[in-house]
Amino acid sequence: MASSRKEPIPAPVHDINQPASGWEAAERHTAVFAGGCFWGVQSVFQRVKGVTSTVVGYAGGSKHTAIYRAVSSMDTGHAEAIEIVYDPAVVSFGTLLRIFFSVVHDPTQLNRQGADTGTQYRSHIFYTSEEQREAAEAYVAQLDAAHTFSGKIVTQITPLIEFFAGEDYHQDYALKNPHNPYIQVCDIPKIGSLQKQFPDLFQEYALPRQG
Repeated sequence: MASSRKEPIPAPVHDINQPASGWEAAERHTAVFAGGCFWGVQSVFQRVKGVTSTVVGYAGGSKHTAIYRAVSSMDTGHAEAIEIVYDPAVVSFGTLLRIFFSVVHDPTQLNRQGADTGTQYRSHIFYTSEEQREAAEAYVAQLDAAHTFSGKIVTQITPLIEFFAGEDYHQDYALKNPHNPYIQVCDIPKIGSLQKQFPDLFQEYALPRQG
């Protein structure tokens, strides 16, 4: 698995330019990734400095089938995905891609991640701008050319049509269920890998207080 690495993969040569120092606009950017079970993907990205919010859900299918039971049938076209809202003055899209490929999942596994099999677990980048498309495609080409992984990257790169938020019980699932055996085996190690590979970007995360 990509999360077992001790060192991060090379940074992207082509990135989206970050705002200059002192940039004070309130603008936030959005990235949508799919890389296996969305519990673990969220548990990583919510601990990245510059990420202001994350929501797990579904992308790649239609609204009327965007429910967990239907998505699990593998007949809806959806992938389990995460919507990441981030501050581009703190973390770049290219850095998010680097974490996606090196910590979150193994991008050489087709329609699966470990024991989780099915098209809903595919590796997929749903870009929200042409800049994101260019950066993602260039990074995949860079990693493949460098033979960074033992196999060819199978990540799909397509435009985001719409993102559908998942059910409430899926949000922050790993944080709410730290003793769940699946979380212990599959997701908690990814948090450790993030901290080891990207110590300057790692931040602790806790659920926002209600009320």
